[in-house]
Amino acid sequence: MRRRAAALGVLLVAVLAAGCAIPTQSAPSAMAPSKVPFGLLDPHLPATTTTQPKPTSLVPVKVYFLNASNQLTARDRVVAAPAPLTAVITSMLAGPTRTETGQGITTAIPSNVAVISAAAQQEGIVTVNLNVAFDAITGNSIELAVGQIVATVTAQTGYETGVVFEVEGQRTSVPVANGFTVNGPVYILDFL
Repeated sequence: MRRRAAALGVLLVAVLAAGCAIPTQSAPSAMAPSKVPFGLLDPHLPATTTTQPKPTSLVPVKVYFLNASNQLTARDRVVAAPAPLTAVITSMLAGPTRTETGQGITTAIPSNVAVISAAAQQEGIVTVNLNVAFDAITGNSIELAVGQIVATVTAQTGYETGVVFEVEGQRTSVPVANGFTVNGPVYILDFL
């Protein structure tokens, strides 16, 4: 009986080992379509996509500073396309370059002034919302600062555009070249 059990055990081990053996076939064999897992033979497999950031293109814009005679003077800058007004004004608020400063180009706008938003609110009118530092500009500088912003905006939108000023979301009055204070749209003609 022991011999039979031992022989049966050896036979069982041999059968199991044969089932685990590595196939010796050298070429792959074809599988019947009915044996292929569901969906793998579908000719319209889903496409994979890779999302890559689009390269940023830069566009030239005009911003306005002041020359040695405190007259508005245009300078070139580049901003990411499309050039939103906020980005254009921000590039102007960064001030003149070292080279421009060496040429006598200045700004009436302190470096702590920042644009919160700038957008067309209605046809031909752009609202520029600045931080509270804009309110701290005094004297002749405020008129020059307003002129720089209006000239920069209208260089992008057209010279017939009016600019309304806000500080922290509240409309504010601003001076123009003739000495008057305006609580509505200001135009580039007010500074020429």
